[in-house]
Amino acid sequence: MVDFYYQPGSSPCRSVIMVAKAVGVQLNKKLLNLQAGEQLTPEFLKINPQHTIPTLVDNGFALWESRAILVYLVEKYGKTDSLYPKCPKKRALINQKLYFDIGTLYQSFANYYYPQVFAKAPADPEAFKKIEAAFELLNTFLEGQTYVAGDSLTVADIAILATVSSFEVAKFDISKYPNVNKWYQNAKKVTPGWDENWAGCLEFKKYFD
Repeated sequence: MVDFYYQPGSSPCRSVIMVAKAVGVQLNKKLLNLQAGEQLTPEFLKINPQHTIPTLVDNGFALWESRAILVYLVEKYGKTDSLYPKCPKKRALINQKLYFDIGTLYQSFANYYYPQVFAKAPADPEAFKKIEAAFELLNTFLEGQTYVAGDSLTVADIAILATVSSFEVAKFDISKYPNVNKWYQNAKKVTPGWDENWAGCLEFKKYFD
């Protein structure tokens, strides 16, 4: 049994849902209400002292940090290694894009939008420039490419797809970045679990309406 502690609006949680779908793993989803502090209960702190979501518990093995979970699911349950190939160079490029997502792209989303959404802070124009810079980089990475790392769908595409779809519901204009937009339209079609990802996006969208 693979237990999955999550919130559907969270893009890191949604990336795990899509990869689980791609490798055929049934998740026993356990909704955590962060606003009510459910991540701080003694029971959850025993599982994850960092009290973050997503958190996966696979027959007693607990793991958090979404990008680590994505790799674990493919390595343990993938019928093939296509989503995270064993070739060191291919894997290095995927890791690079996963780290770009967590440290640059998703980070720019969190830094700009979360203070506005959760603390009612005013928009920070400097933080918005970081979003634009991140999208310029992604647009450059995708020049002449169908996928973000290599020539087929990988966990890097799925992680970045979850992030970019959050930008869409936040009303960021993705169309200004033609390579990103072209990649995004294709990724939505070829990624297993996209429908559930988008349903989670629409839950998240209420913060921006």
